[in-house]
Parts: sequence; structure tokens; C-alpha cells
Amino acid sequence: QVQLVESGGGLVQAGGSLRLSCAASGRTRSPYAMAWFRQAPGKEREFVAAIRGSGGTIYYADSVKGRFTISRDSAKNTVYLQMNSLKPEDTAVYYCAAGILATMTSAYNYWGQGTQVTVSS
Repeated sequence: QVQLVESGGGLVQAGGSLRLSCAASGRTRSPYAMAWFRQAPGKEREFVAAIRGSGGTIYYADSVKGRFTISRDSAKNTVYLQMNSLKPEDTAVYYCAAGILATMTSAYNYWGQGTQVTVSS
């Protein structure tokens, strides 16, 4: 089992920045890929970014390319999502996930509880 706890969400004005963190505990010795997804009210959960267990391969959704950066600190069992140039359409609950590197929710077995990001215009 892997437990994931997100932090760093909040309220920010458009154009601002936030950094989300996801701390993993439990069976973290397995080289899980880590990902961020988000879900806005009334919408399906959508892929944001993912990073391979070794950190070598990274995927981004087209909507966040050039604005968001995913990274991981294996020594701290933590993955980060640096979000710059935030837009109101980035408003959502952001979820951290661990599993197999992919853009589909079904590839990830473990999920955090989510952290709210609200971008005001």
C-alpha cells in the first residue's frame, strides 16, 4: 500500500503561481510513476502531468505545457507540481496518484485526497 498526501493548494490571482506537493509513504521502494490529475466541478478527472519512477520520462497535458513543471525528490518520497501563469480554467481539485506511467486514471492504483486550487480572474 502507498499513502499519498497533497498540500500547497489555495487561492491565487490569474497569472500567479503555486507549488503543490505530494508526500508518499508506505511501500515507496517500488518505482511507481507519479502523476497529477485535476477535476473541476461537473467535469471528469483529467490528466495534468506524470513522471516516471526514475524521473527520466515526463508527460504533460497540452493545456499546461510551458506553464506547469512536475518533479520528484526520491530521497523525500515527494513529487511536486510547480504551476506558473495560472488561469481561471486551472481551478480544480488536484489529485496526486501513483502507478504505471500513463495519462489515464485507470493506470494509477493509489490516490491522494486532493487539494483545492482556485484561480481568480
